Amino acid sequence: MAEVLRTFVAIKPDGVQRGLIGEVISRFERRGLKIVGMKLMQVSKELAETHYGEHKGKPFFDGLVSFITSGPIVAMVLEGKDAVTIARNVIGATNPASAAPGTIRADLALEIGRNVVHGSDSPESGKREIGIFFKENELVGSWDRTIQPWISE
Repeated sequence: MAEVLRTFVAIKPDGVQRGLIGEVISRFERRGLKIVGMKLMQVSKELAETHYGEHKGKPFFDGLVSFITSGPIVAMVLEGKDAVTIARNVIGATNPASAAPGTIRADLALEIGRNVVHGSDSPESGKREIGIFFKENELVGSWDRTIQPWISE
């Protein structure tokens, strides 16, 4: 049986500016993932550098920091069975040109630099990224959706 996990997802500045917040959130909810934390926020340079720390020194690092700080984002913590894998499948491949039809990136983006959404790539990354963007008291503990039995066993 799949373990209930949490993952971090962010609607990037391009998704916010294009008015895609509702569309993106609804795709995760329709898939059965539960929101346990969400906020609209402006990412500071320091926060961006921490978030993208693994890429520091790479040629594209400054561009990542510049873009994620260019406008507000919607930061979310999603919960569900195999949340990381499910969220990544909903999001699609990093390059929208390679993303499977029906995914967020295939349907709503054209290029890597403006691919609408970020999602943690592993349970470990999810825990790390949740800790960067959220304080524990900003997350809703366990709550039961009355429809949950209709989503999973």
